[in-house]
Amino acid sequence: MRADGPETIDLDALALRSGQAEALELTLQPVPPVVGGEALELDDPRVPAQVDVSRTTSGYALRLRLSTAAHGECTSCLGPARWEIAIDAREVDQTSENDPELLSPYVSEGVLDVGSWAHDAITLALPDRLLCKPGCLGLCEECGIDLNAVDPPGSHTHERPPDPRFAKLRDLQG
Repeated sequence: MRADGPETIDLDALALRSGQAEALELTLQPVPPVVGGEALELDDPRVPAQVDVSRTTSGYALRLRLSTAAHGECTSCLGPARWEIAIDAREVDQTSENDPELLSPYVSEGVLDVGSWAHDAITLALPDRLLCKPGCLGLCEECGIDLNAVDPPGSHTHERPPDPRFAKLRDLQG
């Protein structure tokens, strides 16, 4: 297998005929994802991955499998958070077809950019809200205390300021 870079695979060099397949074991160093302007870190920058390449009549069917974990800041309480990520992604690249849906953005001139594919797959596998735990209570809007640390849960309160519409009545009570 000839690779044009540390995270690419020259598909043409595999010399697969239609119906043939090859499973490749790689160690990738994907660029950590950036979510909401925050760069997350991967637990291990070196991620073992398996890429399955199957030759079809008019191109390739591709599969990427890897497992990793990312950590960063909880978007609710700002505490440390960690997310387990398991990827099983598939792509097709059918170059003889005129349908753009059948062309993979990760294949260019017979070279598969596995690093970009892994980065995008990791980013897409992250949850919509990056929380430290399901049901994270976040921070108190008034004083900023971590509501997850309050014991018993839900006991943190603040006295509500009096309703300004009743100020004249309070003056009459006097």
